[in-house]
Amino acid sequence: MAKYFGTDGFRGEANVGLTVSHAYKVGRFIGYYYGKANLSGKCRVAIGKDTRRSSYMFEYALAAGLTASGADAYLLHVTTTPSVSYVVKSEDFDCGIMISASHNPYYDNGIKILNGNGEKLEEYIIDKIEEYLDTEGDPLPFATRENVGVTVDHAAGRNRYVGYLISLATRSYRGVRVGLDCANGSAWMIAKNVFDALGAKTYVINNDPDGTNINRGCGSTHVEALQAFVKAEKLDVGFAFDGDADRCLAVDENGNLIDGDAILYICGKYMRSIGQLDTGAVVTTVMSNIGLYKAFDELGIDYRKTDVGDKYVYECMSREGHKLGGEQSGHIIFSKYASTGDGLITAIKLMEVLLETKTPLSKLVEPLQIYPQITKNVRVKDKIAAASDPEVLALSEAINREFDGNGRLLVRKSGTEPLIRIMAEAETAEICRQVIGQVEALLTRNGHTI
Repeated sequence: MAKYFGTDGFRGEANVGLTVSHAYKVGRFIGYYYGKANLSGKCRVAIGKDTRRSSYMFEYALAAGLTASGADAYLLHVTTTPSVSYVVKSEDFDCGIMISASHNPYYDNGIKILNGNGEKLEEYIIDKIEEYLDTEGDPLPFATRENVGVTVDHAAGRNRYVGYLISLATRSYRGVRVGLDCANGSAWMIAKNVFDALGAKTYVINNDPDGTNINRGCGSTHVEALQAFVKAEKLDVGFAFDGDADRCLAVDENGNLIDGDAILYICGKYMRSIGQLDTGAVVTTVMSNIGLYKAFDELGIDYRKTDVGDKYVYECMSREGHKLGGEQSGHIIFSKYASTGDGLITAIKLMEVLLETKTPLSKLVEPLQIYPQITKNVRVKDKIAAASDPEVLALSEAINREFDGNGRLLVRKSGTEPLIRIMAEAETAEICRQVIGQVEALLTRNGHTI
């Protein structure tokens, strides 16, 4: 189990769980490791950041560590996580770093590292970084004289990504009234630029970042703001992004939520109809709703289930050649176009279905019958101990036996926070609440909760 890095990078409260010293040492190791692996002895690293106040601090610390090890740091400035992935892969960088805590509050931050293919960094390299972070002193050599690295303004890379997004649209958006909730985060300029360029009549909210308002009552974690906005402005569709814009949730013309499961259903059905679902399967996580699987069964679409995390979704897609996968939370991966979840690509692909079929989102999702699903996050002292408690495991198994296929209970530890996530699906919300209450009570009796 990694000490610092979870399923989505090294994340923690800025200067508490994740400090500038950590960032500097991460930069030092990355510069040294990839410089040693590069035939020229020098590596190139692209760095992006979201709008958190602490992102500037970490950007400078990472750049200092990289250049001290002889690497050149190319600064994309405020941009999205998927844009870093795109730039790294398309411009032959050794790796990329995104400074963001995604959907977390502004006082948290994170360091996400991408390999030269724009994918989440390999575990064996993460292990080496963690070992170095815990090393006393600094055993790595410093670059000297002409070998010291430099920082380079690389806003042009971000602009090329915008051009790439525009090129993916199959039709003009002229006449379509589109709402965008940018979460006061990475998409605050990029999203409007893309939709304006494609001809949409674009309405934007939460695009005024001040360093402390990212994700605050807005974006994909608070989609109710966009739902109200779409209804008030009588828009055709709305898209809500998270802090680093690798997630997207949609809102139909009536203000109803179209979550990640519904997006997978709409896009999976459409892609199969035009011959783009090559393997005939969609990759999901264990959090996807039973209703999605029942709908796929009716359509004859196969599916895979992975652990929670877009990293695991992509690994399965890459290994088996699948073209569509994602999470209920809105991390959707179209592997033909990107090697990570990309909120803007998700919005563009949904627009494609809407325009090519000439069907509103409410009608596209109508056949999908979602079971009531409730998730409760319980803060615990030790998430590993809580998740592996024999009594908790036994209770979970007993409840699932009782459901007998008409519901399910899932108890798992968070990959990024000290939480146990208890998720229940059943024929009614009341049944969900009852079984969640049983598990939470047991966690409390056994001394796990805080």
